[in-house]
Amino acid sequence: MRALVRAIHQVMHDRRAATAVEYGFILALIVLAMMASLTSVANQTKNMWGNVTNKVQAATQS
Repeated sequence: MRALVRAIHQVMHDRRAATAVEYGFILALIVLAMMASLTSVANQTKNMWGNVTNKVQAATQS
C-alpha cells in the first residue's frame, strides 16, 4: 500500500508530463498553421493553372 501511495505522489509531482502536453499543443498549432498555408498555396496554384488553361484555349481558338 505504501508503494502505491508513493507512486501516486511521484506522479502528482512530476513535471515532465505537463511539459509533454505543452509540446503536444505547440506541435498541433504548428501542424494547423502548415495545413492552412498549404491550402492557401494549393488554391493559388489551382487558380494559376486554370488561368493558363484558359489562355491556351483562347490562343488555340483564334
